[in-house]
Amino acid sequence: MDGNATVVEEAKLLPSSSFDPPLDMNKYSGPPLLLGVVRDGEKFDFCMCNPPFFETMEEAGLNPKTSCGGTPEEMVCPGGEKAFITRIIEDSVVLKESFRWFTSMVGRKVNLKFLTSKLREVGVTIVKTTEFVQGQTCRWGLAWSFVPPVRKIISPLVQKNSLSFTLEGLQRQFSAFHVLQSIESFFCLGGASCKLNASSFVVDITASNDQCKAILRDEAKHPNGAATCNPLEASHSSSYLHPPSNNLSFCISVFQQIPGTLLVKASLQHGDGPVPGVFSLTIQQLEKTLRCKFCREKATHN
Repeated sequence: MDGNATVVEEAKLLPSSSFDPPLDMNKYSGPPLLLGVVRDGEKFDFCMCNPPFFETMEEAGLNPKTSCGGTPEEMVCPGGEKAFITRIIEDSVVLKESFRWFTSMVGRKVNLKFLTSKLREVGVTIVKTTEFVQGQTCRWGLAWSFVPPVRKIISPLVQKNSLSFTLEGLQRQFSAFHVLQSIESFFCLGGASCKLNASSFVVDITASNDQCKAILRDEAKHPNGAATCNPLEASHSSSYLHPPSNNLSFCISVFQQIPGTLLVKASLQHGDGPVPGVFSLTIQQLEKTLRCKFCREKATHN
């Protein structure tokens, strides 16, 4: 055989893996997750993921406190959850306009820290985390968004008889019910009649223009003050039973959007006309008061 034939024959004898680049176990190498699946023009409210936590089935059985009942296809991928969620983060940068929220379960706290840093690295500014504990098992939730949250009072031109705002960064010791009680106290301070419904997270309020103005004056003097009010007594007050013609009747509802974020919505009970100015100012003052009392950012407000 000539020299060229000898070279070819020797090359055939070498194992093919000698020419393959080493597999990076920190990189996801499976089928497409979001890119290649989501079509152009598609819009979604959120993406939810329960990732394959482990790199091998042997790793899945190392923790005696964890019951692993999934198949290898569900529980295992190269790089485990760290690589899998990292790929979703990378895809989300390209698909930032297609989803309002991206979310995933995380099985290891050390991975949560890495993934949070990865989100900051790619330019995500809205990142939320939470913890799930059931029995002896602890998991974490990770959510991120590229869409700026709405933090201002919604224009009356959009909804003529309602106003709303969001409370973000709610401190962990406070719940939606604490906010609801504070709303009731806020209006009782000015003599308004209040009726709190704890099951539906709603406060029904009847207040005159003068009472709303008194609330604004008192809050200006004592922005962190709190009033106490017996909702049963308030609901039977004479102003509640026989409201004068210039009274405003409205309800305020509190909804939890995601952990640490509440939506507060105030709706007039009667009439389709524009929102009265004193009502709008009162709700704006309520927003400032609640932010100051319940949100982590309260130190930035005067």
